[in-house]
Amino acid sequence: MAPLMIITMFFLWARSMLTVQGGDPTITFEWKVTYGTISPLGVPVKGILINGQFPGPNINSTTNNNVIVNVFNNLDEPFLLTWSGVQHRKNPWQDGVLGTNCPIPPGKNYTYKFQVKDQIGSYMYYPVTAMHKAAGGFGGLRINSRLLIPVPYADPADDYTLIAGDFFNKGYTSLKKVLESGRNLGRCDGVHINGKVAKGDGNDEPLFTMEAGKTYKYRICNAGIKTSLNVRFQGHTMKLVEMEGSHTVQNDYESLDVHVGQCFSVLVTANQEPKDYFVVASTRFTKREVIATGVIRYNNGKVAPSPKLPPPPVSWAWSFNQFRTFRWNLTASAARPNPQGSYKYGSINITRTIKLANTAHKVDGKLRYALNGVSYVEPTTPLKLAEYYNVADKVFKYDNIPDDPPAEITKVTMEPIVLNMTHRNFIEIIFENRETAIQSYHLDGYSFFAVAIETGKWSPEKRKNYNLLDAVSRHTIQVFPKSWAAILLTFDNCGIWNIRSEVWDRHYLGQQLYASVVSPNKSLNDEYNMPDGALVCGVVESMPRPPPPYT
Repeated sequence: MAPLMIITMFFLWARSMLTVQGGDPTITFEWKVTYGTISPLGVPVKGILINGQFPGPNINSTTNNNVIVNVFNNLDEPFLLTWSGVQHRKNPWQDGVLGTNCPIPPGKNYTYKFQVKDQIGSYMYYPVTAMHKAAGGFGGLRINSRLLIPVPYADPADDYTLIAGDFFNKGYTSLKKVLESGRNLGRCDGVHINGKVAKGDGNDEPLFTMEAGKTYKYRICNAGIKTSLNVRFQGHTMKLVEMEGSHTVQNDYESLDVHVGQCFSVLVTANQEPKDYFVVASTRFTKREVIATGVIRYNNGKVAPSPKLPPPPVSWAWSFNQFRTFRWNLTASAARPNPQGSYKYGSINITRTIKLANTAHKVDGKLRYALNGVSYVEPTTPLKLAEYYNVADKVFKYDNIPDDPPAEITKVTMEPIVLNMTHRNFIEIIFENRETAIQSYHLDGYSFFAVAIETGKWSPEKRKNYNLLDAVSRHTIQVFPKSWAAILLTFDNCGIWNIRSEVWDRHYLGQQLYASVVSPNKSLNDEYNMPDGALVCGVVESMPRPPPPYT
């Protein structure tokens, strides 16, 4: 074989391996996305299935695994999945949001290739296109610790995924029409647990089984559209051990508020009379409480669960106070051998403060949600592609919202929002909720330290109330009505990353933005080049591919 051909083949192989790292195990999945009838609340509706399943299949991975997911879109509309909480270090190309990726066209496939680098914990995936999330397409994604890394609790007898969420019987296409007509979605029709609701007639099949005397791990995620949930186990307490990739101080709880987009891991010990029990998920902060139950069965238990359900919490203050009990386990090792607490985030100087104020407005008579006076509009060209092809000026403007919004926002514009972040700067972000509805925000590509949630308005003096020692490092944070939340993080992961409302009607109608973090050295040590199989669309579709900018 000619030397030039050998060199060329090696270069192509090496470039393909930049997004899937050699030396670490690879797990591969093939998913077929189809329509199907689902009826989580007993009413048949058009759903979105993955390999015929609702919810979709679990991804069971281990720290540093390479994950390959070949997704075949058998729908009649574009489709795209995101891996919520997976940080995609140096690799925004696999994030699966519309600011980085073109959606998969009908009848086509796309292969995601990413590494769960230096992460552990409980996560989920879900669709970001249209209102597909309201119809399914979501599932659990777990990252187990490597065998050599100690975990701060004994191995459970089994490891279960519990995905709960609100549900609307209208169907996702009708919900989309409601939003595009300028209205909000209103209240949900019900709540499901793993796509089901127990009837309580003694004939329900169990969602989970337990053996008396053993301890089980439950990974609890809220994959809903807009409603916070409270989760509790009849007759049992929960020991919180992990939250969105961080080991926590192990407190016991009778119930947990799980806001939209959040995931917790708890241990439940089967220490009660062997029979059936209910796990309960009920709506929080709604005028009418909606309850879903699922059956947990002790092996050899033959007694139906008691109809008397554990009561829910009743106030905002209860949820505020529960947040303050969440603490980072400073002595536990996460994905690496060194203890989590070895990272002293509280001693790092803040270099920029960004305050994001959410508001609701009518634009041309239709409802829009905005951040700092701008309501995000999805361009036809993903922002990352526009940057890579050097045509960003044709698609969006940088820094088109102020870091400090005015006290009164009366006018709203509609355009993409992109903040230009300096690589490796330590940033303070304040989420200011000026409305009477609870918010939930997520940041792709990172975890952040959730250092405070308080009522009223934020001011620099509020920093004295920050938890600068053991705030949990996580990726999603709730903001209560007329309140604020503060997060701290270092923007050290190059790429373009979505900061979005997890309340999906707000996300759909503009409450999101992107943060662009550019490698100053154009180095592959900071970011990978565009992979060979990346889909192209919008203004770059007919353009020649630029030479790789990172070397």
